[in-house]
Amino acid sequence: MTEIEMKGKRDSFWLLRDLASGKTYPISAPSFEIDGETIPVELAGVQLIRTCALANGSHEFELQGPLMSHPFLSVKLVFRMAYDNPIIRFRYSLMSVRECQMTKTHGEDSILYFSFHAMGSAKEVRFSEFNEMVHSYTMTETEVRQEQFEANQWIMGPMMVSTLDNLTSLIAYEHGSQYPDAYLAFALKGNRSVRVRAVKGNYYKGRLIGPRSSYDTIWFEAGICAGDETSMAAYYRQFVLRYLSLNNESRKPYLFYNTWAFQERNKHWYQKSYLDSMNFARMDAEIDRAHAIGIEVFVIDTGWYDKTGDWQVNEARFPDRMHLIKAKLDNYGMKLGLWFDPKAAAASSRMLSHNINNRQSYNGKVYDKHPVWETEESSPMCLVSDYAVDFADELIRLHREIGVTYFKWDAIGQYGCNDPDHHHGNTHCSLEEREQCYAFELPLYLTRIVEKVTSQCPDAIIDLDITEGYRCAGLSFLSAGKFFLLNNGPYFANFDISKNVDIQFSNENLFFHPGPARGWICRSPLTYDKWIPTVLLLTHYLADDPKESQRINIGSLILGQNGIWGDLLNLSAEGVDLMAKCLSLYKQVRDEITKATIRRTGLPGSNGEVYEKIDPSTGKGVMVAFASSFGKPWGTPRPTQCQYISFEKVDRNAWVSEGGEVQFDSAGRAVLSCTFDKPTACIAFFGIDNDS
Repeated sequence: MTEIEMKGKRDSFWLLRDLASGKTYPISAPSFEIDGETIPVELAGVQLIRTCALANGSHEFELQGPLMSHPFLSVKLVFRMAYDNPIIRFRYSLMSVRECQMTKTHGEDSILYFSFHAMGSAKEVRFSEFNEMVHSYTMTETEVRQEQFEANQWIMGPMMVSTLDNLTSLIAYEHGSQYPDAYLAFALKGNRSVRVRAVKGNYYKGRLIGPRSSYDTIWFEAGICAGDETSMAAYYRQFVLRYLSLNNESRKPYLFYNTWAFQERNKHWYQKSYLDSMNFARMDAEIDRAHAIGIEVFVIDTGWYDKTGDWQVNEARFPDRMHLIKAKLDNYGMKLGLWFDPKAAAASSRMLSHNINNRQSYNGKVYDKHPVWETEESSPMCLVSDYAVDFADELIRLHREIGVTYFKWDAIGQYGCNDPDHHHGNTHCSLEEREQCYAFELPLYLTRIVEKVTSQCPDAIIDLDITEGYRCAGLSFLSAGKFFLLNNGPYFANFDISKNVDIQFSNENLFFHPGPARGWICRSPLTYDKWIPTVLLLTHYLADDPKESQRINIGSLILGQNGIWGDLLNLSAEGVDLMAKCLSLYKQVRDEITKATIRRTGLPGSNGEVYEKIDPSTGKGVMVAFASSFGKPWGTPRPTQCQYISFEKVDRNAWVSEGGEVQFDSAGRAVLSCTFDKPTACIAFFGIDNDS
């Protein structure tokens, strides 16, 4: 689909060529400030030094050449590309045969990574806007106007897409920070050139480059294809699913259960402790029920461990040291998942003793210890230090000793360490510079930990909790793992609810109960699916009765977020049967649902909210219609009807839930008709075997 032509010149470092049209897209060379001099890269020659096939089906190419102006410097280029997808990944390494320093003559980062030209209409795609209305990261798309180019403004991205004459280009960078706290940016120019440059934290003043230390950039992405933005978005989704990560286990649409929701209910509804239910008997019973409804990954949340840092199983709660739990899961064909706070090490842990100098500190003061979810007090650790290697080794040990394959990482904020003795600065740097370098490096270090673990444990999946603001939301972590996107949505404080309101036995979250409201919040970020498949955005929906609420939650989770929690042991027999039936049908077509892009009409919370996820190549998939508005709190509920015609032709082997009917038009599209008299959902699967 595309090919790369290497030039090595300043204005045309390399070309990306669309093979269908023959059109090329030039990428200009980088420049770096070394020993006080800004050095544009122009190569005296380029040599292909290595090629290899990668586990995900893509191919890697390494090229290298010396700088024409400074022969002691050289640049290595790494490209990764698949022959059936137009998106490529690339990164550079700046190397030197003698020791030199990266400098900041004007007091700020001085790296120009590359430049390109924005064709025709241009759009900024943001993946890290934290919207307090839903208390979640969200995806937004914003037109980049000509006035912004003429004003020499900059945008954060991390993606920019432009289209002209049926040709669309895409440029993106793999990092992660909450918008608008940019560490890289697209700097716009009046002639519509765009410079991808460092903003802050990309390196610290005096960083050495020499025979034993190169400067490796983050990964970037570039693509060009015939067609419009919709065509490019479809290619990009395929790229993210198949080629962005070497660990494709994280892309599989497993069904997840997590114990946390019941632990919260114990605390806030039943006035017990968070860890009251964290014991063998409760987990053993929950596994039976989870298997009955079709769960495949059983995640035991906080409290399973004796202490943070050492991450040994708490034998008072699990005398079998989790071996009987794992044996039962194996018998059911289920996977074991565990919760972690990667930056915590208990006061008495061996981990803390070994990493005493790797504790987080701020302005010269080490943070105080604090209890972690009713367990021993722990010190916050710096993940941009040697501690990161030890933490990765702990996860590998747990995989080998007790068979953990899913690791849920929680509570990792992006800010908070400016220690001079870690890997984000030294005593010659200012406090601000060290803090910026920490925030820049954190998503990269997290990604490297995942890469180390999954390289030794190929069946492992690691997800990063980004349910709160100021976390590392972006493309870097998705190159190795997935996100835990949304917990319970907004807190009472987010909606300015008076502190004088007495809400007895309530969680601090607003959307914590069965019914339609929580689904409105959790479905709001499904707009990501245009670019980022929702299978990478784990969100848990409530399993609780009654059936109307269950259909809402089943219909929501099968659109890709794939998580369930709640009080499994309190489900009715009818509720278990409904969950099991719907999820078994989902499993028949989940690969097609994952592959297909969401089409949505209406908005969450309305009666016209309908989703379609049909694979156009097979006609298999799902349609879900939601009804939410029935006159609360004053009006008398009135029945409502919904009719929706699919965009895609469908496989006629269909199943539809209560309240719905499916017919087919002359073109082979599905016509879904639903009648609702209360808040619920109607689910229609296509391409299923009703006899299985």
